Formats: sequence, structure tokens, C-alpha cells
Amino acid sequence: MFGTSVRPRLSVYRSNEHIYAQLVDDMEGHTLTSASSLADDVEGETPTEESRSVGELLAERAEDAGIDKAVFDRGGYKYQGRVRALAEGARDGGLQL
Repeated sequence: MFGTSVRPRLSVYRSNEHIYAQLVDDMEGHTLTSASSLADDVEGETPTEESRSVGELLAERAEDAGIDKAVFDRGGYKYQGRVRALAEGARDGGLQL
């Protein structure tokens, strides 16, 4: 999986309590934007709801950076639960995966 500045890689890291997502340009080795459940803007009573909110926040930040497409890198995690909620939140926020 490889990301460019036109279509960066959406990288996901999931810990026991939090979830982190970043858009990475692998050609330059730079993170273009990021979001995590540690942010004050993130709302949700359950970890899945928080993950969805992180996806929406990331999509909003991506739009501000002029990014509308990304390649989803689930990082070896199964596409279920918090990872799926993050991807759906990003899609709902307008990011094309």
C-alpha cells in the first residue's frame, strides 16, 4: 500500500483505549493531517462512536488541506468494530476511500 500527495494513505493505529488516524504521503515521507480520539473535538459514549467521530474529524481536516481521496490502510486490523467505524465516519465526512 502506497500513498501519494494526490491520494494519500489513511493509516490507522488502534490501542486499547484510543484510535489514531493519519493521512500520509509516502513519496515525501510526510504526514499531511491526522486525528485521534485524544482530540477535544471527538464525541461519543462508546469507543465505536468515538472512532466514527475521529473519521469525520479527519475528513474535515483533509478537506481543509485540499484532499478528497485516500487509500485505506487498516494496518493489519480486521475491518470491523472501531476500524470500520472510522472508515465509515471518514466516508460520511466526504473522504473517498
